[in-house]
Amino acid sequence: MRKLGVLVISHGSRNLQWVQLVRDAVADVVMPVDLADAPVECSFLELVEGCLIQDGIDRLEQSGVTDMIVIPLFVSSGSTHIDEISWALGTKDEPDLETDLQRFRITGNVHLCDPIDDDPEIAQLLVDKLLPLSEAPERELVLLVGHGSKEKGFHGRWRQGLKSLAQQVQAIGGYAEVETVMLLPNQASCKAKAWTKRRPELEVLIAPLFLSAGYFTTKVIPERFEGFTYRYSGETLLPSPHISRWMERRIKLMLHTIMGDGD
Repeated sequence: MRKLGVLVISHGSRNLQWVQLVRDAVADVVMPVDLADAPVECSFLELVEGCLIQDGIDRLEQSGVTDMIVIPLFVSSGSTHIDEISWALGTKDEPDLETDLQRFRITGNVHLCDPIDDDPEIAQLLVDKLLPLSEAPERELVLLVGHGSKEKGFHGRWRQGLKSLAQQVQAIGGYAEVETVMLLPNQASCKAKAWTKRRPELEVLIAPLFLSAGYFTTKVIPERFEGFTYRYSGETLLPSPHISRWMERRIKLMLHTIMGDGD
């Protein structure tokens, strides 16, 4: 008999509030009827003792789960963590980059979902977070700031997802312009300067594409844009009900795929 369970994987942090925001979002997920009794585990790549990925796998399998729907709660497919986690879960033969992870102990089947990337739910979330800063969208430039990557292949995945997300944010919010900025490589200053020359009449709003507040949102972003005039609240993706709704949609889509496979 097939028994399904859900494993949510996030990065992890020493900041207890960061961890709790993730747990709260997972707890708010409303499971589809077919998975009403399915166990759900919230796990972390590192830093959260007792709730690491292997801990979550073990608890699910101890409860009889044979098929795990795995949700990587990460911003982009361009994250090197997505690559190493996918390999460690056994869903790809080799990682694209070297990793310190070991293969996880898994006896059941793994059904790995996609990370956030350019999901429409997140585009709406970003517009919602920008509302308190926005006064006249038709006269505003939004700089959508993500972590990014300098690694070959990974950079392109970041760029593709950010570009699509920016187009959706512009369409939903009605902003004059929406531009993407990566912190790695450092694009902040050059893009801010370029837009200052190109559209000096626009007010600049900065939207951080980070799951929760931390070093990058409180220190790095302000430092990278030092000397420029902009509005920035530091509001991250969490907390927001949109993250729970995003997970629900990922679960339903994967459930449909699994059930379509038949027994």
